This record gives sequence, C-alpha cells and structure tokens, in this order.
Amino acid sequence: MRAEDVLSETVARTAESGHDVDALVQDSFERISTSSTIAVARWMCGEGMEVAIEAGRETWEIFGELAVHRAATLDEVTRRCFHWRNVMAEVLHEGATQLDVSPEALSQALNILQLSLEFSLLRMCECYETERQRTDEELKRREEEFAFLATHDPLTGLPNRTLILDRVEQMLARSARNQTPVAALFVDLDNFKSINDTLGHGVGDELLQAVAARLKGVVRDADALGRLGGDEFVVISEELSLAVGPELIAERLLDALKQPFKLGADKDTRVTVTASIGIAAGDRISAEELLRDADIAMYRAKWDGKNRHVVFETGMQHTVQNRMELEMDLREALANEEFFLAYQPTLNLSDMSPNGVEALIRWEHPVRGVVQPDDFIPLLEETGLITEVGKWVLKEACAQGAAWRANGYPIGIAVNVSGRQLDTDQLVIDIEEALCDSGLDPQALTIEITETTLMRNVEETARRLTQIKALGVRIAIDDFGTGYSSLAHLQRFPVDALKIDRSFISGLQHNQEGETLIHTLVQLGKSLSIETFAEGIEQQQELTLLKDEDCDSGQGFLFARPLDVDATEAFLQEWAEERLPQTSTG
Repeated sequence: MRAEDVLSETVARTAESGHDVDALVQDSFERISTSSTIAVARWMCGEGMEVAIEAGRETWEIFGELAVHRAATLDEVTRRCFHWRNVMAEVLHEGATQLDVSPEALSQALNILQLSLEFSLLRMCECYETERQRTDEELKRREEEFAFLATHDPLTGLPNRTLILDRVEQMLARSARNQTPVAALFVDLDNFKSINDTLGHGVGDELLQAVAARLKGVVRDADALGRLGGDEFVVISEELSLAVGPELIAERLLDALKQPFKLGADKDTRVTVTASIGIAAGDRISAEELLRDADIAMYRAKWDGKNRHVVFETGMQHTVQNRMELEMDLREALANEEFFLAYQPTLNLSDMSPNGVEALIRWEHPVRGVVQPDDFIPLLEETGLITEVGKWVLKEACAQGAAWRANGYPIGIAVNVSGRQLDTDQLVIDIEEALCDSGLDPQALTIEITETTLMRNVEETARRLTQIKALGVRIAIDDFGTGYSSLAHLQRFPVDALKIDRSFISGLQHNQEGETLIHTLVQLGKSLSIETFAEGIEQQQELTLLKDEDCDSGQGFLFARPLDVDATEAFLQEWAEERLPQTSTG
C-alpha cells in the first residue's frame, strides 16, 4: 500500500474543506491516517482480523486522546475518517487497474476497507461516549464539591454560617410548631490571635481543626456544630430539657478544651486554649437574631474574665454597643494623640529619696474626657492594640526619662509590658529602638512584667528576658505574690526586682498573716539578691512596718499619686531642694 500517498492526499482534501485545526491535532490526524492505512493493508494481505485490530490499536488510542482533551469535535473526526476512506478507495482502484486485479478481488478489498471504516467509527464513538460519561461524572462530582464548599468550612469540614443559619431557621420553625425550647451557643477561642502571631498560621489552622474535632466529640447527635469564621464556632441545640440544658452543653464544651493540644509536625508543640461562650435561648424572630444575642453574651463572657459561659439577658445589647463604640474610639486614640503618660514616683525606703518613676498610660478622649485605665487597658489587650500602644509608651517614657536625667534628676523609669508584647521578639527590638532614639542609659530603664504573664510560656519568656537583660535593662516582676511562680521558676529568669502586690500591703498593721508574708517575700528577695519593692503604700503604719522589714523601695498615695510631667518635675525639684541644705550641713 502507498501509505505516504494516502496520507498526502487525505491531508490535501481536508485542507480544501476549510476546517483548520491546530498543529498538534493535525499531527494526531496524520498518525491516524498512517496507522489505519497500515492496519487495513495487513488485513488485505491475509494476516487476519486479530492482526489488523492490533495494528489499528494506535488509531483508537489517538481517538481516545482527542476525546479526553476535547481537541476535536466528533463531527470533525468523522469527516476526516471519510476523507481517508475515499482516498484509500481511489488508491485501491488505481492499484487494481495497474496490477490487473480481478473485480472480485477489488470488491473484497473495498469491503475490507468499508468494514475497517465502520469498525473505526464504532471504536471512535465508544471513546467519545466513555469520555462523555467520565465528563458527566466529573461535573457531578464538582457540583457536589461546590455545593459542599458553599455550605461548609473548608478548613474543618463543619457547616459554615450559610448552612447554620438555614438550620437555625428550620429549628425555629419546628420550635414554633411543637413548642420546644431552642438555644444557640456562640463559642469564641480566647487569645487565639496571640497563638497565631506566636506560633504561626500553620499551627493556628491545625489548632482550629483540633478544636473542631474536640467540640464535635461532645455535642449530641441532635445538635449541630458549625464554624462561623476565624476562631468562632457555634452549637445549635433543640429538644432541650432540665437534664440537658444549654448551660450543661457549654460546660461540656469548656471541659473538652482543658487538655493541652499537641501540634506541629512532630506533635511537640503543646498549646492550651480556653473559650468564652455566649448562650441565647428561647423564641426569636430569625436565626440572625438568635446568633446575634448569643454573640453579645459571648462578649460579656470575655469581659467577665474569659473561659466561662454567659446567658444572654435583656440589656446586654446596650452594654455591648457601648463597648463597641469604646473600642472604635480606642482604635483611633493613638493616631489622634489622645494618649498621655502619668508618672508615679518611687522612693528608696532607707532614706526616703526618689529613685524612679513608673510610667502609667492615660487616655483623654475629646468627648468622653479622661477614661479610667481599668476601662480601656483590658480592651487594648483583647484587641491586640496593646502591642502598638505599648511601643509608643516605651518610646515616650524613655524620651522623658532621658530628659529628666539630663536636667539633673538621677532617676530610673519603669514601664509595664503586657503579655501580648512579651509573646514576640518584637518587644526586644522595640526596647532597643526606644533606648537608641532617646539616648537613655539602659540601666535607668526597668521593664515590669506581671507574675502571671511570666508563667505563660516559661521557655520563650526566659529567652526574651535574657535578651532584654543583655541590653543592660532592669527587669521587675509586678504584682508579685498573686501568681503561681515558684522559687525554682523565679531562678530561671534574670530578675532584678520583686514588686510585692498592694493586696499584701493594704491594712498591713491589722493583718498578722500579711506581715508574716511580707517578711517572707522580703527575705526571699534578699536571698536571691533581688530588690524588693512594695506597691500601694497608703498609711504611715504600713511604711513603718516595711522599713522595719528592710524592704528596699516603695510607691503609693502616701508619697504621691500619678502625676503629669510638670507635677512630676516639681516633685523631684522639691525633693532636691529639701536635700540640698542637708547635704550642705553635712
């Protein structure tokens, strides 16, 4: 057979038809023409149908490739098959004439050619039908996948807000018909942003998946657990009873989180997380309203101390609204320069001379006036704004401390650092920058950290405090005695001072146990060569007892309240003037 002649003529005729295809598809058609020609030729030579089928296998594979990649339509493939058949028939006629082949032999060859075409068309249709079925199945699978993604959270696989709202609407409808109680429990993880910032988003996502699995393990089959986004989950419950009320469900959810989570590739990262849960129960107009009330109650749980559940009550919405407005104002306070620092002097109790000041942040809003620290500092912590505001406090306090020292007041300055700041290495950078920008002697700066904060992540905290200490900065433990640190823990940190909590100082002259505790804490400090410092001294008797115990330093309203810059400088000036005659006389 003249395979090359068949190919060239077939190509020429398909080109004349005006149906152009790209180069790869054209190459496929040319391979089909060549392999089909060879297969038919072997059949005509008497090698049998089986040999021809084997020879034509490449043709069917190419058909399959065209179908899978949708490179050519079925109509286009069929048209080219007929062009090939017609060219083959003409070549057979020419060959029969040249070789004086009998009409019977030519007829048999043409029949074989026609059978080959029909067989090829049949296999081609099978390829395309198989591909059509596969495509239909894939489309169905994709539709199901898209439907699932539209109603489920991709990270945890839990129902998302869309599906939860639909289920709550159905639940409310059943409740109205059957007069059965319903409830929504809004679950928000405490301090999740801090975990994300410290350990990375990969561990954060792994934690969310683990939390979802824990919570799913304790909800009833009749209830539904969903993820609303971020670190927010929700449980919707119906058919409640006195035995299984929403408060009991909330307790189960909180209990499920008590054990540490083991995360990371090697499961060597241990994370403990708590949650605040808001409960809304009873009839509501809509699903949105039920979830809104549960959300409001959740915020109340956070403000009440976190790691607890709170049931929604009338009036909470107004409280939350006020809190939200306060938060919005707080977010603008730094940019609007509404923060300022007050300074409370600290004294050396041995000679009652000022040896430093503690920088305390204050907020004066143009409409609210001066906002009390207890009203906005917890909100700074909760929102994460404390990191940026804390950086500002460091720079401002160091600059002011350097100015006072330059004016002849040899005092130190203490700055409180929050747990959020201590969670990242950025704190070390911020302190270094504040010292560099201000020119303050590092030994004049004391960083104060609460005892509770100290124990949050012992290894990382010790590492960062060691870096801070290497800068020459002093470190003090604030509110000492209220946390859970032990002597062994205390020795792991580069601590220069212990600030004894004011709760041990207040009413000291009437409290024998308090006096004993003060003695113990002061002796502890001396045994570790750590300065002891008493907070909240308000009575002369308290001062006398502290001096008798040989406590090193102290502060309190007995000496001075927090003062603005001018008043602080006046305080220091007054002390300097009082000391001057004594120095001259001496």
